Amino acid sequence: MRNGPIGQYLVEKKLITEAQLQEVLTKQKEQKGRMFGDVVIEMGFVTEAQFAEVLSERLNIPYIDLDNTELNPDIVKKIPEAAARKYNVIAIEKMGRRLTVATNDPINFYALEDLRVITGCSINTVLATKTALNRAIGMIYSQGQVDSVVDEATKEKEEELNLEELDLSEGRIENAPIVKLATAIVENSFRQDATDIHIEPFKDITKIRIRVNGDLVELMTLSPALHVSLVTRFKILSGMNIAEKRIPQDGRMSQVVDGTTIDLRVSNLPMVYGEKVVIRILAGDNSVRRIQDLGMTDYNYERFVSCLKVPQGVVLVTGPTGSGKSTTLYAALGEIAKPNLNVITVEDPVEKKINNINQCQINEKAGMTFGAALRSILRQDPDIIMVGEMRDTETAEIAIRAAITGHLVLSTLHTNDAASTVTRLVDMGVEAYMVATSLIGIVAQRLTKTLCPECKKPRMTTPEDEKLMGIDHSMMIYDAGGCPKCKNTGYTGRTAIHEILLCTSRMQILITGGAKADEIAELAKEEGTLLLRDNVSKLVQQGVTSIDELVRVTYAV
Repeated sequence: MRNGPIGQYLVEKKLITEAQLQEVLTKQKEQKGRMFGDVVIEMGFVTEAQFAEVLSERLNIPYIDLDNTELNPDIVKKIPEAAARKYNVIAIEKMGRRLTVATNDPINFYALEDLRVITGCSINTVLATKTALNRAIGMIYSQGQVDSVVDEATKEKEEELNLEELDLSEGRIENAPIVKLATAIVENSFRQDATDIHIEPFKDITKIRIRVNGDLVELMTLSPALHVSLVTRFKILSGMNIAEKRIPQDGRMSQVVDGTTIDLRVSNLPMVYGEKVVIRILAGDNSVRRIQDLGMTDYNYERFVSCLKVPQGVVLVTGPTGSGKSTTLYAALGEIAKPNLNVITVEDPVEKKINNINQCQINEKAGMTFGAALRSILRQDPDIIMVGEMRDTETAEIAIRAAITGHLVLSTLHTNDAASTVTRLVDMGVEAYMVATSLIGIVAQRLTKTLCPECKKPRMTTPEDEKLMGIDHSMMIYDAGGCPKCKNTGYTGRTAIHEILLCTSRMQILITGGAKADEIAELAKEEGTLLLRDNVSKLVQQGVTSIDELVRVTYAV
């Protein structure tokens, strides 16, 4: 089968079915010029890595996992950046006059011949995924560039050429050092998997910090002379008023980094030494994740899906800012939004644009508040409504009335746990009987850091650990270590933990009677709710996270 079409080879390998192959071929015909690999990956039938491994086997070319390969910058730079980006290749190894390059298109002989001429070496190829190549090219070629951009921008500032004085219509603006610096800050933050960028003005320096896995780490420090120009650049890009420096402003922008378009939410706040800018990095438009990928246990997944099957009522996702509530709601919408349903969301701001869902953006200055939008939405014949956040009594009341009148309403609320959500709604002024009759279920959520598999350190539990985890025996658990792969933090990435309360008939009676959070929590446990601490305790026992994370995430719960 090695010489047959790659699609048939995937069928032979049982990675796709014959029916799926026909679907891909049909779509490829519709989208003339698209490569088979791009279409089959986009349709979700195989992952990029799976396709690359099968292609390497079929073409008899070695496959390389670039994300876990240490690259030598001196060898990489044998290929100029322009050529590397043009052909999507990166140099891996050099032996004598033989250069090994990673590519996702090893049969592009024109590119290989061009590289032979540019480098003066004969070219060997290995196969890598397109995404990994983009990431590696971006990271390696950008190293060392930031310092030179900062020096260039500082020097230009000393010559008193301010961004605000530039004619924005001139072509030179894109090459202005401050523009390069703003671009480099976003690129480097995204490559380090940051969720937020903080540009902070102090007396003698401007500090740039990024939030990675929930913690702020310093990215760079700049001369305060650059601060105004840098802030102005971000204000221009995000559509803010650059002349207004006395009041807070919000804006939005997008930027392409390593072939991925990322959305950025920009918030500007005047401080003592200038304006502080915080940029939230949002995923690209099409990266809505599935519920199964959010870290839910099978038990919690079944409980959550049972909530979504109810045709009318309210499902709430609760937790502090940055705990992944919006991601969970988007995943839920992806699960339940069918072609025969009218799904409308009202958000501030719209974080991800999703196909086939009507999304409404709040604009309070124009009078488009959550309350006003919700009233209009109810006249738009909706089946499912998503409210970005229940911020006030008016929004909560309208959303709950919508649920009682036959709609499924999904929303978020800021509370510590599932049980206290009920008392919070009653405190907001919603009648207890309305909460009881409309509520389907509540998901409390947190994010916990996951240990780096390369450097986590095993140890036996202490009596204190066992008490925290609710176990009665000693066992092996892991602590954070530190290695180059996790940048010496001991952690790589985060996973969500959940606590799901279902509103049963017994729970309805309790809520209607004006029960306190403790009583609601007691009944929830009796009816099978696993608490956040139970959830994270299992992750500690499985070696996914550490006891330090258990304490940090659930200390107040």
